[in-house]
Amino acid sequence: MLGDYPIKGRRASDIAADVEQGVSSGRLAPGTALPPLRDLAAELGVNPNTVAAAYRLLRDRGVIETAGRKGSRIRSRPAHTPRDQIRLPVPPHARDLSHGNPDLGQLPDLAPALAVAAEAARRDPVRYGHPSADPGLLALAAEGFRSDGLPDAPIAVASGSLDTIERILLAWLRPGDAVAVEDPGWGSLLDLLPALGLRAVPVRLDDAGPLPESLDEVLARGVRAVVVTSRAQNPTGAALTAERAQELRAVLAGHPDVLLIEDDHGHGIVDQPYHPLVGAGPVRWAVVRSAAKAYGPDLRLSVAVGDPDTVGRVLGRQRLGAGWVSHLLQRTVAELWRTDAAPAARVAAAYRERRDALLGELAARGIEAHGASGLNVWVPVPDETTALSALVQRGWVAAPGARYRLQSPPGMRLTVSELDPADARRLADDLAAVLGTDGAVSRLI
Repeated sequence: MLGDYPIKGRRASDIAADVEQGVSSGRLAPGTALPPLRDLAAELGVNPNTVAAAYRLLRDRGVIETAGRKGSRIRSRPAHTPRDQIRLPVPPHARDLSHGNPDLGQLPDLAPALAVAAEAARRDPVRYGHPSADPGLLALAAEGFRSDGLPDAPIAVASGSLDTIERILLAWLRPGDAVAVEDPGWGSLLDLLPALGLRAVPVRLDDAGPLPESLDEVLARGVRAVVVTSRAQNPTGAALTAERAQELRAVLAGHPDVLLIEDDHGHGIVDQPYHPLVGAGPVRWAVVRSAAKAYGPDLRLSVAVGDPDTVGRVLGRQRLGAGWVSHLLQRTVAELWRTDAAPAARVAAAYRERRDALLGELAARGIEAHGASGLNVWVPVPDETTALSALVQRGWVAAPGARYRLQSPPGMRLTVSELDPADARRLADDLAAVLGTDGAVSRLI
């Protein structure tokens, strides 16, 4: 179990620190099972409650994960090593399709909006005690949410989708709680959950979003929260259809106590309509929209509408910490929205053309691929390491599917936001050569 590493300590903090030292030194490898708490308590000569407290500390710090009767083990990836920070080397001859960024050519010129924000700051400087949210931004956000069929409800402004989701989860959940997530799903979210001491429970999906039967299954096991990507799902490009949304609402209706978070980060870059899940049963809910994909990742701003208790808790905790998001950013985003600086129809059409070009070429070669919306195309592969290495030799760098998977089959993510449709044929030829005549035989779900 622990090999030659003897855990030491008399207090919970000392026991936890000793385990962390073992992990840091490499003597406790990822996946190593820890002793049952009563066994370790007997070995150390301490009360079992002391070991239980040490294990709670380790779980809260993201060092270990606990799976009920299966016991506790060292996490496979430390919480302080986000998977999207593990960058793949890009040889000089290769194209980088692993980055996940929007096309710079589709982003608006920020100078006019920044000038408007600067002038507003000159006329009305923000000081301590100033309202935390810009009224103009709130009005535009409320109008957008209302036009998509969401109820009039309080709105919070935070620093990006992940920041908002983290604040919402912390408002209601406690370490050890289970959160249903899409599989494959957003790597940053899969890293965040264990860092918060939460357990990610996979939900299978297809091009139309999470599968109702899979969601129903995990909800029956006591999941406390559900995170669903409405459109431009990362990494598969899935987008909720009206039919799928109706099916998911029916499932959620039987679980009013679950926390529902809808991540609509694709707002502004997709042409699929938004189909809300809120109002289906859960009394605690939020819909999150970010400016990152439409206006650039450095505009760290998101808006979230939700039930009064959820938004109230988020805002209350924010006031005690960050306080507020810079009004310069808020007024800049408000001006970009007001002037329609990056028309969604134009941006979505550009990305659709690039996705469709590659999907069409892959289909012509018998290769399964997915990309209903957004910036990425997901290609199932029999073996990630072999396929990725062979593709690099042919001049293409893709993101390994392991960054995004819990239990789903292997795959690779190709960011096509900057892929010229004229290059799609060459990429498809190279993928066909890498995958062989059978193409990618694995299935997304």
